[in-house]
Amino acid sequence: MPIRIYKKTSAGRRNASVNMHVEVTKKTPEKSLLAPKPKTGGRNHSGKITSRGIGGGVKQMYRIIDFKRRDRDGIDGTVIGIEYDPNRSCHIALIKYTDGTKRYILAPNGIKDGMVISTSTTGPVEPSVGNCMRLRDIPTGLDVHCVEIFPGGGGQMCRSAGSYAKLSNKEGEYATLVLPSGEVRRVPIDCRATVGQIGNPDHRLRQLGKAGLSRLMGIRPITRGIAKSHHAHPLGGGSGRSKGNRPPCGPTGVHSKGGNTRNPRKASKDLIIRRRVSKRYGQKH
Repeated sequence: MPIRIYKKTSAGRRNASVNMHVEVTKKTPEKSLLAPKPKTGGRNHSGKITSRGIGGGVKQMYRIIDFKRRDRDGIDGTVIGIEYDPNRSCHIALIKYTDGTKRYILAPNGIKDGMVISTSTTGPVEPSVGNCMRLRDIPTGLDVHCVEIFPGGGGQMCRSAGSYAKLSNKEGEYATLVLPSGEVRRVPIDCRATVGQIGNPDHRLRQLGKAGLSRLMGIRPITRGIAKSHHAHPLGGGSGRSKGNRPPCGPTGVHSKGGNTRNPRKASKDLIIRRRVSKRYGQKH
């Protein structure tokens, strides 16, 4: 059972659950692929807080992930272990290539130890799980992840646990993808993608259950805006709990739910066929 529900032995355990990580087969990371990960506490170089709610947390080491895989063309690699990564929601797979090089990649759903994966840009290879290929060589209808936005840029879309994009159409120099948010957009057909769905799909089902686990993840408490003074937050002040008919927002007045965050003058807007729809307000972004 991937998600285990705790017994209700205390208030913290009452609503808590844990991910069993049954796919993980390797417990210790590869030291040659580790890098230090300093903490900022949400502060910039001047010491001012620019991101609220960040601080503390368990010390971590960053795992260097190969999002491009461009220098691995024509070289087969063998999966030697699936590992837990504290820096992301999905698991990672340690690959050992025939030339002795070791790399981390995002672990697709269904990948096992001993499986052989390949990377190709010169021609089509078998579209099996874990193979990295150009969109022009991937049959339509398949699920892909770790998709490049422009050729050579490395995988940037569909990298979280359980996510994938559906390759629906290929026409001319562009391929059409249906993204997890519901957005339909075109991507240059020479962009690379990895076949399959990202693993660890049960990540979203876990319930932390208590504030202490949030603190271990580096998430600090945030005071409600309505409980602050009028000079500290747009929703603060007044007698009683009145929001003043104003939608939820942050201290600077930026809407926190359903507000537009994308620049409408961005060059890639012409590649979006259908924008995502907000589930809360039914607005297009």
